[in-house]
Amino acid sequence: MADAAPTWTITFADFERVDIRVGTIVEAVPFPEARKPSIKMVIDFGPDIGLKKSSAQITVHYTPETLVGRRVMGVVNFPPRQIGPFRSEVLTLGFADETGAIVLAVPDKAAPNGAKLC
Repeated sequence: MADAAPTWTITFADFERVDIRVGTIVEAVPFPEARKPSIKMVIDFGPDIGLKKSSAQITVHYTPETLVGRRVMGVVNFPPRQIGPFRSEVLTLGFADETGAIVLAVPDKAAPNGAKLC
């Protein structure tokens, strides 16, 4: 059964304020201090944004070893969020599968690190 349609809407101007960029994971390590199983990552968002840290609850489908070199999408203009001893600077985007485990949102073709979703 599909999720119900949202009861709220945003304007296109609201959407334009969310800065979603593509990047490459250059480092990934387990995050055992997190309350829920997570992986800490360093993502390269290109020369204008640089390297940013992120934590994601993606351990069902991914291991740190399989993440390095993978392309991902992330929101780069949210304020940093403290997650235990780790400061996450980027929201890495994903979707819940049929069991609720997160599957990463990724571009299906090559785009340079830092390219903005348009």
